[in-house]
Amino acid sequence: MARLAVVDRPREKLARAGVEALGDNELLALVLGAGTRFRGALSVAQDILDAARGVQGLGRLGLDELYRVPGVAESLAARVLAAVELGRRTMTPAAQECVRILKAKDAAVYLLPRYSGCGVERFGVMLLDSKHRMIRTMILSTGSIETSLAHPRDVYRAAALAFASSVVVFHNHPSGDPTPSMDDYAVTNRLAEAGRIMGIDLADHIILGQGDKYFSFSEGSEP
Repeated sequence: MARLAVVDRPREKLARAGVEALGDNELLALVLGAGTRFRGALSVAQDILDAARGVQGLGRLGLDELYRVPGVAESLAARVLAAVELGRRTMTPAAQECVRILKAKDAAVYLLPRYSGCGVERFGVMLLDSKHRMIRTMILSTGSIETSLAHPRDVYRAAALAFASSVVVFHNHPSGDPTPSMDDYAVTNRLAEAGRIMGIDLADHIILGQGDKYFSFSEGSEP
């Protein structure tokens, strides 16, 4: 197996040219720290990226998927997941005393770094007061966006207990594509009708995609 010149190894390359000069596999190799007895860190890192279908997919890999990559045991998998979560947290805005949700983009900016990029669908609700200030945000179910997992009863019980005036419901698409399905439309209509009965406005339904992509039912299109 050919060996990299010292100057071209990720750690030395970072010191010489800066972190921006490193490729995705080189950055991941530094996170791993080492490979295995028979395979170097760069090779293992490339296999992980291949399994994730690129660096953007790392956030959707779970332990089971990482364990299936040759050479990735518990310690290396833990390093990858920890690095991804640290990156996610750097993109999360600092907590504020008052977060106001006046339009779809406000909700998306808050929700995307916290709830997108998951390997399974998670359905949640953002509870707002009469001045559109966020009371709290919570996940209600995990699995899929079927009506049984996005039940109006759960949404509006949470809203009533918090004395919310309106709600923004949301879920992520693990594929990264926020285009709504027919089920998404059906769930939205059902939730809106239940909100009218309860006297609690359904302000929006946001589908979270990859990166900064989202779909807003109130706006009717992707930004």
